[in-house]
Amino acid sequence: MNSSTPRPGRITDFQVGRRGFLGMLAAGAAVVGVPSLLSGCGTGGGGGGAAAPSAQATVSTGVLPNFYPVEYVAPDFPSVNGSTPGFSKIPESFVASVKTPPGSGASFTAMTPLWGTIPPTDGNKYYEAVNGMLGSTITFQISDGNTYGDKLATVLASAKDVPDWVCIPSWNIPPRFGSEIVPNLFQDLTEHLAGDKVKDYPNLANIPTAAWKFCVFNDRLYGLPMPGELITDATFYRKDLVEAKGVSADVSTADELIDLAKELTGGGVYGAEDLWITATQMYAVPPKWKVVDGKLVHRVETEEYRAALDWTARLFASGAVHPDAVAGNTAEAKTRFQGGRSLIMSDGLGGWHEALRDNLPGNPEYWQQPFAPIAADGGTPVLWQGNPANIFSFLKKSDDPARVTELLKLADALAAPFGTTEFDAINNGVEGVHYTRDDKGLPVPTELAATELQPTYMFLVGPPIAQTRVQYPGFVEAYCTWMADAAAAVQQPAFFAMQIVEPAQYASIGQPFVDLEKDIARGRKSIDDLDSAVSTWKSSGGEQLREFYQEILDAQ
Repeated sequence: MNSSTPRPGRITDFQVGRRGFLGMLAAGAAVVGVPSLLSGCGTGGGGGGAAAPSAQATVSTGVLPNFYPVEYVAPDFPSVNGSTPGFSKIPESFVASVKTPPGSGASFTAMTPLWGTIPPTDGNKYYEAVNGMLGSTITFQISDGNTYGDKLATVLASAKDVPDWVCIPSWNIPPRFGSEIVPNLFQDLTEHLAGDKVKDYPNLANIPTAAWKFCVFNDRLYGLPMPGELITDATFYRKDLVEAKGVSADVSTADELIDLAKELTGGGVYGAEDLWITATQMYAVPPKWKVVDGKLVHRVETEEYRAALDWTARLFASGAVHPDAVAGNTAEAKTRFQGGRSLIMSDGLGGWHEALRDNLPGNPEYWQQPFAPIAADGGTPVLWQGNPANIFSFLKKSDDPARVTELLKLADALAAPFGTTEFDAINNGVEGVHYTRDDKGLPVPTELAATELQPTYMFLVGPPIAQTRVQYPGFVEAYCTWMADAAAAVQQPAFFAMQIVEPAQYASIGQPFVDLEKDIARGRKSIDDLDSAVSTWKSSGGEQLREFYQEILDAQ
């Protein structure tokens, strides 16, 4: 689309002028707080509380789509060891990856979550434009993301009411999902996408293999992924304020980080927030299991976990943690950090651009910067790679191959990466309707965008993530440079990219450690209390859970 009035319901331009970019709306309130999506917050992973035991221990040869990367616009900051590539400017022109609308004019329903205000469907110019680009109509059934799991369970329990396309965040996976729901309700995509069959869908072929692996259930491909980032969390410091104090933030050990936090404390300002996530990164605490000589050791049994607890307790005892964080008020940590009342905090990487969005207009000097990965002893740091996808979608089972093929063609268009007209329309809508341009040529959302253009299509399938928030000077370069350097520290944990739903009886045996971590950090309990907690965990099902995972490990 160009600045001329678009024809209703159709996006026809295959070569367009300067366009929008990823994040124009993702930077807005509509998607703030989506777990593990934009802010990189952890969700606990499985979400299958009462699920029956199931696991995808191995993936047979030929089940996964082959990987064929495609690039429509060369990034200014290429990916390094899997890091997020970045674009520091808007291309002069974007091109269509799908030359003609792939749909047949059919109508489909799709169920998605939303952490924001549900947009109107009647007369929605955004939906008209994107559906026109697709050549078929997708009508959304949108539910509150905070209660999406409940709604999802109800819908899946009534097979006849299942929409044509269903988004399922990994933390909302319902009971008996892999064993019963998937094979009975959803379309097996293996014969459509496995191996070189994915070549019929070039944008889907551009999705990394690990993300597809996470969509395999019962050794068959069922899901369409929304790929995640290599690294999701970091430890930030207020670079602008720390430098103004004349203090060096060059930290290479865990003890040096405590020393820095203490040095920054004074005059009503505290050096740090609760840095438990930082501690687990510095001490390379495994996400769940560590493999030692072919046997599994749970994270709470490891020396790394014990050392992280001890370090956190020492940080709190130093007096450098903000009193509100000591009192357990972590919800306001960002407010304190961005207000300069604390100067070091852990956060998801998505929180970086959100902070710039919220603070640069009133404080042009505002800048927060992540520390380079720190190894506790100053040696080689280790960062554990997170899930390759945290959200995926499924197509309703059909005995009509043409219907399945059409939906996959629509998915291929929706998976178009940055540099394409499809990506731009999905993320930014219609120029002159959903955004205008400022004096620098950057898109500015209109009031209508806030009403109509909420994230919906993005929950069905997505391209590999790219960093394109050029509206914040220097941000893309800083982000991509940091991640490219940090990527050297990334390792895959045990059971990486495997779909594992634990037996229901083990769903809550780890909860006491969440409370114990807080108590030890704040001095209410000591590190010695960890031993009895581990003993209780073992007798409450931990040993059986270990056996469950050991069988999966041995089967690899």
